[in-house]
Parts: sequence; structure tokens; C-alpha cells
Amino acid sequence: MVKSPALVQWRGEKAPIVFPRNFKKNCVMRKWFLTLSACIAIAIVNAQAPRQNPAAAAAAREERTAAEKETPASPSRTLNPDHQVVTEHEVTIKGQKVPYRVTTGTQPVWDDDGKVIAAVFYIYYERTDVKDKAPRPLVISFNGGPGTASVWMHIAYTGPKLLKIDDEGYPIQPYGFKDNPHSILEVADLLYIDPVNTGFSRIIDKKVERSKFFGTNADIKYLADWINTFVSRANRWASPKFLIGESYGTTRVSGLALELQNAHWMYLNGVILVSPTDLGIDRSGPVAAAMKLPYYAATAWYHKQLEPALQGKDLLAVLPEVEEFTLNELIPALARGGFLEESKKKAIAQKIARYSGLPEKIILQNNLVVSPQLFWKELLREEGYTVGRLDSRYLGIDRREGGESPDFNSELTTWLHAFTPPINMYLREELKYKTDLKYYMFGPVNPWDRSNDRTGENLRQAMAANPYLKVFIQSGYYDGACDYFNAKYDMWNIDPSGKLKDRFSWEGYRSGHMMYLRKEDLAKANDDLRKFIKDALPKPGEPAKYEIKNAVH
Repeated sequence: MVKSPALVQWRGEKAPIVFPRNFKKNCVMRKWFLTLSACIAIAIVNAQAPRQNPAAAAAAREERTAAEKETPASPSRTLNPDHQVVTEHEVTIKGQKVPYRVTTGTQPVWDDDGKVIAAVFYIYYERTDVKDKAPRPLVISFNGGPGTASVWMHIAYTGPKLLKIDDEGYPIQPYGFKDNPHSILEVADLLYIDPVNTGFSRIIDKKVERSKFFGTNADIKYLADWINTFVSRANRWASPKFLIGESYGTTRVSGLALELQNAHWMYLNGVILVSPTDLGIDRSGPVAAAMKLPYYAATAWYHKQLEPALQGKDLLAVLPEVEEFTLNELIPALARGGFLEESKKKAIAQKIARYSGLPEKIILQNNLVVSPQLFWKELLREEGYTVGRLDSRYLGIDRREGGESPDFNSELTTWLHAFTPPINMYLREELKYKTDLKYYMFGPVNPWDRSNDRTGENLRQAMAANPYLKVFIQSGYYDGACDYFNAKYDMWNIDPSGKLKDRFSWEGYRSGHMMYLRKEDLAKANDDLRKFIKDALPKPGEPAKYEIKNAVH
């Protein structure tokens, strides 16, 4: 069959399509004609439209620009950097009625030229039936993160209000708060501070460098300035002063002890470290690898994973044995690394398995060093659960039982569940602080500069230069993030000379990172704080000085 010369074929995936030979040329002409028609139509419309005065057009543009610039943000979504709300209340503590005033508000952070660059939110509690504030202690409280607000110790530990949770710290509904019969308000006034970008605190000057606030030493510097201003405004220079910090808050208050002393000439009576971090104290190598074992033993004991001979003992009878093994056998064995004799390695693995509740095979597969993440995943793997990081009493459920670390921190999500409703209810309804701002339980503070952390040494220097200054450490046995044995290591190594050891004290609790969430420990921990505060107050007229003991004249 002869194809017509007037036709061409295009072969696709199916049957060929036949086009006229001049099809492409016709398409081009058709496109050109349509474009020309559209241009003529637009020109006709523009010619018929009334012309606008160029000056009027420019004025309209300026008006629109000005309106956009002047559109104000909603007052309820902005923060007044220097604003307070005052309310009056009463609470019964230890059977005693305590009237108190709460100042809820903000105080500015200024730059060197006096310009407001940020606002720090705070809640200040004063007992109102005390006439002379001079001898009355002031306790200044921080939580950690970095990046979390002071909410945790505020409404679960030392403050006059307590969130509603069960006796072990789990959330319950309906959410709410109640009076705290264990608060330390009867012995000290309380100041809770939310650092910048936590709670309701915010950066005001968006041009300021974030490094001004978000780093170990920057954080200490601006907060020391802020505390100085607050103490002056509140007329509390005469009062004995205490800092209490939890978790990263212990890094903060350890550094503040020296910064307040050196840059503001403000001397403290006490520093309280709740679940302390490493405070910049070196513990690398075999020491770091070994120090978690006592915590592993405590957690395994709680979940009944130890052999009967250990499980049948009380926790406080088990832990000293594990601590001695850690210091005297495990650390020296790890120091030998791959040159440790096989028989010795197996003997050490058997003991680690005995104390941790983990299979010996897992210990050997990991060269005697089981990471916390693997421990949290492995301990209850057969039961189908993981254990919590900050409090290993809490259980989690992962997507799969395999793997080497939990999918999430079961305790932290439980705490956010328990705390977020009551802190918002309390601030907005009880304390009458009205705002549409979000209360940051955890705020945007990253990146955080952790370099040059010498806060443990800062605390030692502050203690050495101030004979009044004492330190109290509180730890939960089931805390896997800031574990109790590393807290003891902090205490042992802050002052290598040993000359300050009589001014340190430590207490452990059968709970986790926030030991006060357990009802029994809430009472005990507050009583311990109360005793420490009273013991840290010098007798009237007692000088802050060192004396040579048993001196021969």
C-alpha cells in the first residue's frame, strides 16, 4: 500500500496517529494569531479605563505600607517586660496557718546601654505575718533543661500549691491543684524564676544575639544581673539567701554562686542541688563507663529483676555492696581494656549481670559496658516494656521489642501530662495573670553553648571564699539521667583537698529525678530542706571566718 505524501505518522505506545504534513506550521500560525488577539483586547480595555493620577497612586502605596507597619500585635500576645500582679492567700503548713502574698510578673533584662532586651517571668511568695524580713531566708529556685521553666519544683515540691497527682506521681483527672502542707514557705520566702524563652519569659529585642542568653556562662551572667535587680527592688539585701536548682538548674546555681559573689558582692548561705548534673567535673574513660551500675542495681531491684539473694534485701542494703564493687573492682578492670584476662573478664561480667539484672551474654557482647539506653530497653524486654530515663519506675511500650534504645521517655511525657494543665490553671485563674501567651514547659533555647563549663569549680571557689556557704545534694535512686552515684562523685570531687567536706551533705530518696513526686518523699525531702536552711543560718553575731583548729599558742 502506498502512503499518501500529504500524511505523516507519529508512533506512540499504541496505534500510530496520522497528521497532515502542514499540521505543525498551522499550529504555529494559530498560536501567533491568538496571542495577537489577546494583546489587542488588553490594550482596548486599558484605553477605556480611567487613568489614575501618579501622585494619587504613590500616596495610596504609601498608605498601604504605613498601615502594614502600624498594625499592632494583639496586647494579649505580647509581653509587658515590667509588670506585676499581686494576690493574697493563706495555707496551712505543719498545722500552722501561714498568710502570704504572691507577686506574679516580669522584670526586664537590660543591655549595657539600659535598653530592654528580654523579660523574665517570676513568681515571688512572701509570708505576710513576718514584720522583720532581715533574718528571714530567701530561696531562689530554678529548674533545668536547659530550656524548661521553674514549674516542676514550684507546684510539686517547695511552693504552697501542689498539683493533683496520685501518690507515686502519675497524672489523674480532673486536673487541678491543692494546698501543699509540706511547703517550706513557713521558714523561707520563695522566688521561682523562668529563664528567657521558658514559661512566659521572652526575648523582647529580636535583634539581640541569642548567644546573649543561651549558653552555660551567658545564662549565669544575665541571671546574676537579674537577681541583683530583684533583690534591690524587693529590699532583700539583708536576708540570708539560698539557691536551689534541679537537673541543669544545678549547673546554673553552681555557677551563680560564684558570679553573684564576684560580680555583685552577694554572698549566699546555701546552695541546694537537686539531681545534679556532672557540673563540668571530668569523669571520662573507665570512671564514666562504670558509674551507672549502682543505678542499674536500684532499678533492677525496684522491678524485681535481681536474683533472690539480693532481691530479698532492702534496697539500702544492696546498694553499698554494688558501690564497693564499682569503685574497687569494675573501674580497675575497665582500665585494663582489651588486655583484661579472659577469666577476670568473665568474673566481672557475672557480677555486673548479678547486680544489673541483665543477661551475662549482653554484658560480654558490650565489653562490660552497657549504655543507659540499652539498659532501659533490655531490662524488661521479655515483659514487653521499657523503663524511664529520668525515673525508671515508669514503663513505656515501643513499636517493636527489638532495638537498643526506647522509642520515647515514658516518664517525661507522663510529667508533661500531669503538670501542664495545673500550672496554666494556677497562673491564669488563681494568681490572675492574664495573657494569651503560651507557657513554655520547654522553650526554644537551642543551640545551647555548653563550652567552658567549670561550674563545679565555680562552686568550690565560692565556698572557699565564703565560710558561711554550705551545699546540700538530693538524689533519687531511680534517676537514670542524673544518677545518685554520680551525684556522690560530684560531692567527692568538687573539693579535692577535702577541707570543705564538712560543709557538704547528701540525701537519697526512693524515687527518681523529681523525687518529690512520690508522696512519702515529698514530705521527707521538704523536711530535709527545712533542716538544711535552719542549719545554714549562723547564730546572731557569728563571724564568717576560718579558724585553726587545735592551734598551739
